[in-house]
Amino acid sequence: MMKRLVLLIILVAASLAACTPAPAQTTILRIGVLPILEALPMYVAQSQGYFAEEGLQVEFVPAASAAERDQLMQANQIDGMINDLVAVLLYNRDQVQIVVVRFARTASAEDPNYRILASGQSGITSVDGLRGVPIGVSEGTVIEYVTDRLLQAEGLKAEEIEIVAVPKIPDRLALLESGEIQAATLPDPLSSLALQAGATLIIDDTSHPEYGTSVLSFRKEIIDQSPDALRGFLCALQKATAEVNADPGQWSMLLTENSLVPAPLIGSYQLPEFPSASVPSEAQYADALDWAITRGLLTGSAGYADAVDGSFLP
Repeated sequence: MMKRLVLLIILVAASLAACTPAPAQTTILRIGVLPILEALPMYVAQSQGYFAEEGLQVEFVPAASAAERDQLMQANQIDGMINDLVAVLLYNRDQVQIVVVRFARTASAEDPNYRILASGQSGITSVDGLRGVPIGVSEGTVIEYVTDRLLQAEGLKAEEIEIVAVPKIPDRLALLESGEIQAATLPDPLSSLALQAGATLIIDDTSHPEYGTSVLSFRKEIIDQSPDALRGFLCALQKATAEVNADPGQWSMLLTENSLVPAPLIGSYQLPEFPSASVPSEAQYADALDWAITRGLLTGSAGYADAVDGSFLP
């Protein structure tokens, strides 16, 4: 506990030192939010008043699905959102529309972001057991990307990997639990819920953390027109991230209120460590682009320097 307290003091002090003075005029930023764990640091920044300290009025616009979130972005009804590199590539296939300014979540050696699971009724216990077995995924998304990359890294050939399209995560979870599909890829913490219900872990991205990432993206117009607001937003977010990492046990109310963790896991689920201020590497971006082109999702997209900008980080 003392170690975490010292860490909190150091990280918050460093973040405070890096922040710019709050502007005299309040700026409104609208953020599209799904009920996903990555949003927790933003809710903490809001509840702790860190956005207000930066002269920002942050409005969270709820979305029930990634498709609904994307519709809000395309209609200019939100300024920023949590998504992933595959989604960014698809947005920017013709011109730069959104820019990645920060990691939202990353896998690590201790904390998975995505898991490939087998139904407890399937008898599958290893990656080899998935050769030719249809795996439930959402096609053309980071879920399919992570599935391909993890299995290929463990020795499966592209032609040995089979998928079945189950776009909605709750449907994928239900089909896996019932045994109607033998395997599926799920994000954490829903994958934790599946394990609790008897699913078998085959592989997760702790072994290859470079693949399991999500990012915070903003409309290019916001970046061009309101750079100071963006810096303030990221500074507040960094303070909140440091606070969450230093004392992960105190956020149960925010997790419950915003449905960020399934109800059966509240009280037992251990929060992962959220990434400090950073952006994806050029190699990570290039790999996602190569996968998307190979899959026929696009023929090209914006270059790394145009689509990823870490210059606003504290």
